[in-house]
Amino acid sequence: MADEAVCIETPSRFARFTIAAGSVLPVGTLMKLSADFTVVPTDSADDPFMGIVWEIASTATTTFTEITLALDGVWDILDGGAGSTRGTLLAVGGANTSVTADAADILNGAVIGYAEETAGAAATVRTRLTKFGSSGQL
Repeated sequence: MADEAVCIETPSRFARFTIAAGSVLPVGTLMKLSADFTVVPTDSADDPFMGIVWEIASTATTTFTEITLALDGVWDILDGGAGSTRGTLLAVGGANTSVTADAADILNGAVIGYAEETAGAAATVRTRLTKFGSSGQL
């Protein structure tokens, strides 16, 4: 993986999910729901966002089948679109990237959080994870 999110403000909410043994998941990887209680890295726009890998990274030689995801906090996440405006909702834009969210992103669970700063295309944008993403709970 590349372009993992960087934690700026420590999260306070976490959840455990199932992963495939041998998955390569560096800390900061954006994760999507792929099956019941199972996550894999985001890889395309509109993926249903679940959280960000928090615990020690999983490698090809580990046999972990569970991993802890951060559900909140503030993170620097790479913009994969045309840039972001301070205060707008951001959604999964692909592998470890965000884009400005639209109505469909809210419905399909792709919202990550909101931008705390204005950033240009392919720049890093400070993002506060929100209740719209991460856990699906309001």
